[in-house]
Amino acid sequence: MKNLSKIMLLFVVFMTFLSCKQQQQARMPISHSSGTFMKESAARNKKLIAGEEGKIDSIIKSNPKIEYLASKKGYWYHYQIKNERDTLRPKKGDVADFDYEIMDLKGNVVYSEVELRPQTYVVDKQNIMMGLRDGIKLMRKNEKITFLFPSHMAYGYHGDNKRIKSNQPLICTVTLNDFKPKEKIIPQVNLPKNE
Repeated sequence: MKNLSKIMLLFVVFMTFLSCKQQQQARMPISHSSGTFMKESAARNKKLIAGEEGKIDSIIKSNPKIEYLASKKGYWYHYQIKNERDTLRPKKGDVADFDYEIMDLKGNVVYSEVELRPQTYVVDKQNIMMGLRDGIKLMRKNEKITFLFPSHMAYGYHGDNKRIKSNQPLICTVTLNDFKPKEKIIPQVNLPKNE
């Protein structure tokens, strides 16, 4: 009986030793990514952009008397009031004061100028709609421009959680009232008083 116990004990120790010696192999993933999701997403976005650009193109074609300009960023605009005298435009860090109104592509007011008034924006330093961020830098003081923004230049997939829907292209009419270089803040130093 003692021999049988010893043999069993040796067998258990030997099996434990063997199991510790085996190397664990990395598990293979359950599914392999083939990149199809990214390809499908890109195809959906191209189709969405093409549809929005088609709607914008029909607006442009329905107003042949208005000269629309295409921006390098993928939106269109036309001048309602053009300032030919001034040459300066807002640049990074300038403080721009402007008013604007947001409409859908059918011309329905989403946000009126009165609701959004007044706007003060530090150029390229604050987070605003991507199209406005670029469009304001095209403007001169006292100009009024109407922008036609596809959704990716407006509020994109998310919308604004209020009145602007997901993937909604917008018409924004902007008046740049003024802009000034950002004032340099001079730190105050508390000097000791002469007594």
